[in-house]
Amino acid sequence: MIRAIRYGAVARPRGPRPGSPAGVGRLGKARQRSIDLSFTVGLAPRVAILLAIGLVFSSPAATLAQTPPDKDYLVYVVSESADKIALIRFGPKGARVDHDLQTGDMPVDIDGPHGIVVSPDRQFYYVSIAHGRPFGLIWKYSTKDDRVLGKTTLGYFPATVDITPDGNFLFIVNFNLHGDMVPSSVSVVSTPTMTEVARIQTCTMPHGSRLNPQGTKQYSACMMDDMLVEIDTRTLKVARHFIVTRGKEVGVSGAPKIKNPDPMNSMSGMNMPGMKDSGGHGMEPPKPGDNSCSPTWAQPAADGSSIYVACNKSSEIVEVDANSWKLVRRIPARAGVYNLGITHDGTRLLATNKRDQSVSIFDLKSGKEIARLPTKRRVLHGVVVSPDDAYAFVTVEGVGSEPGTVEIIDLGALKTVASVDVGEEAAGVDFFKTEPVK
Repeated sequence: MIRAIRYGAVARPRGPRPGSPAGVGRLGKARQRSIDLSFTVGLAPRVAILLAIGLVFSSPAATLAQTPPDKDYLVYVVSESADKIALIRFGPKGARVDHDLQTGDMPVDIDGPHGIVVSPDRQFYYVSIAHGRPFGLIWKYSTKDDRVLGKTTLGYFPATVDITPDGNFLFIVNFNLHGDMVPSSVSVVSTPTMTEVARIQTCTMPHGSRLNPQGTKQYSACMMDDMLVEIDTRTLKVARHFIVTRGKEVGVSGAPKIKNPDPMNSMSGMNMPGMKDSGGHGMEPPKPGDNSCSPTWAQPAADGSSIYVACNKSSEIVEVDANSWKLVRRIPARAGVYNLGITHDGTRLLATNKRDQSVSIFDLKSGKEIARLPTKRRVLHGVVVSPDDAYAFVTVEGVGSEPGTVEIIDLGALKTVASVDVGEEAAGVDFFKTEPVK
């Protein structure tokens, strides 16, 4: 049984259950912190009251952190090593798993759900299944009853997925995690029929598929080619690419030149199929003298004017002007910055730091980090912001037999206010909706 965690409290498991199908440990009783006013002993009552009032009003963040939400926030999360999809419910009663379900169709091997996106009309959600034999898939579900409505085959290890504003097309990067170092692709799927209508070659190990708010451009980052790639969604062709290596930044029209594969450079063997890649992509620090970016995410600004690229190896965030296709700035980040999210008002950028075991919140105007929030488990993954910019939901994969975790951040208070365990290797996350408290 999963108990609700009160607002402001973080769930601590009594102990993970290795091999648990759902990867969810029993939650101990959450302890809430209270303000210790023992220093007021011996003071006159009026002075004590004034001091207490002063403490409250001098710390607005602390005040906000004590105000629970007045509605429920619902978020979908996939767990790659547990083949689970979970719906997280967070509200005044705390955070809990509303329900979960199994995904995939391989009876013995792990299917590996990696990415998830909810349709703009909130009627459907789509899950990329990475592990395939050898090709992965994209599955379409009903949000009403979690019924499978369709699926189609994609490329090798489909990962991050995004959807056009009209809900008619999906763009899924074929990450090809375990394959040779050769250019991979972005699959385009028509959602009404669940048909792959295009497979666009980009570069090596594309990741972080995101569309601009207008739905006219799709962006992805190529981890092994130090590139940001832009696809025109009207022509379904690569329009431009940008080199993000420090000191070599340049924007180029058209698709990247195809390189001949190096037979000695292969990712096969980096991880065994069905196992976590926590020792692989995103976790290796750079070697001395290595200035490469190794980008893992491309995040358009709220208005589409800029693209932010997470440089996982060099621990920076590169901003590229979407109009001039030139470098704007390089923002210092924490070790292993991995996935990015942006508030809908366009003022803040959130970053999961895979090697630092933390989440960073940046003020976009100044480029300064305004908060660093440690997580209770290692290997950070995804982040999504609620439509009202009140909360961020962060997935943490965990290590070994540990369950995955969803940590919830109050963006007004700049602090973590709740946490809930899910299946092993929590990965893709997307916001579903808000509704009255249940």
